[in-house]
Amino acid sequence: MKLKFLSIVLATTALSGAANAADLRMSWWGGDSRHAATQEALKVCGAKHGHTISPEFTGWSGHYEKLTTQIAGGTEADIMQVNWPWLSIYSADGNGLADLNELSGIIDLSNWDAAQIQAGSLNGKLNGLPISTTGRLFVFNKTTFDKAGLALPKTWDDLLAAGPVFKEKLGDDYFPFEAAKLDAALIMTLYGTQATGKPLIDPATNELAWNKDELVNAIEFYKSLVDNHVVQPWKDVASTGIKALHENPAWSSGKIAGTYQWDSTYFKISDPLEDGQELAYVDLLTQDGQKTPGIYRKASMVFSISANSPNKEAAAQVVNCMLNEPEGVAALGSTRGVPSSSSARAQLLDAGAIKQVQIDAQARVLAAEGPAIHPMMEFPDVRSAMQDNLELFAYGEIDASTAADEMMLSIAEALEDIGS
Repeated sequence: MKLKFLSIVLATTALSGAANAADLRMSWWGGDSRHAATQEALKVCGAKHGHTISPEFTGWSGHYEKLTTQIAGGTEADIMQVNWPWLSIYSADGNGLADLNELSGIIDLSNWDAAQIQAGSLNGKLNGLPISTTGRLFVFNKTTFDKAGLALPKTWDDLLAAGPVFKEKLGDDYFPFEAAKLDAALIMTLYGTQATGKPLIDPATNELAWNKDELVNAIEFYKSLVDNHVVQPWKDVASTGIKALHENPAWSSGKIAGTYQWDSTYFKISDPLEDGQELAYVDLLTQDGQKTPGIYRKASMVFSISANSPNKEAAAQVVNCMLNEPEGVAALGSTRGVPSSSSARAQLLDAGAIKQVQIDAQARVLAAEGPAIHPMMEFPDVRSAMQDNLELFAYGEIDASTAADEMMLSIAEALEDIGS
């Protein structure tokens, strides 16, 4: 009797395992290192949970268009790496992608804090689990500031005062900061957010939250940085033909001594520095009477599960393995930044796969306060509206009032288009 019972149990277990086995697909974008790491993670996680996962990977270019076409046609992969702003397009009401809250018995959501969960939620439904959280921080070249006899800035006034000192003590080609193109637009946004306590676009209403005077004030602040020798004039930056900070010899040599960058880019901007140059993060610069520190923080990307997948539970096992379980975490490493999952972060730190400076920088990002950002702040039409008109202002072709009018009109049109 015991033998017969045992045989029944074993047979039932085997059938259960076979029933749970699934053929899945996963799509993502990235470079070679991410492709290799993700394929290894799918291999080990598939073997652990009894699933086969077919990889579908591309570079960044064209991935949005491809994924959008797939979702529109219901042919998307079971598991998808999704850029955070795209969630509002694919699942505006929360129903376009699977609700991962319903899979919390499989995915250990306790490794994410409430703010991170909220970042991936639409209409109360968790449509995307943040893989990593990133934010814009100030980082300065301590070596150059020491050379100028200055402490690292804590306020905007400190930074404005540093410009003339750099020019006098170090020379015309030394600047305490850099801000052009997108970086200039984001500095303008930060300053205005601090002053008003509001995001430029209100996520709750999908409308511009600043009035014209508030936007003009932020635009004119950018000019004060140029006028005080804090940053190079936009035209001078453009004339060099250099597209990225990490490619700029003036940055590498310490002649440009500060920037406002994603914390996830630390090694990209630190690796090119000449020997003896030391970078240091500081808290967000402050202004008198500010209403918020204004952190610009977002999920860098998320993992989502298709609402159309017939194997959501199996897909959830693979997602949990990659983000929370030792085998998957070790395979992915830091190819998508410092993990949002607290257990993954601790594992990689203990293994030396991420550095303490990365952990410290992310701690600043997570601890800082600021209003939620609207996903449209990441969309090309909105960025172009801000950057192109700020450039015209910087070149002296339009005044701050006209620049503000054009920005507000273009952003309102972009919001109307996305709403339709």
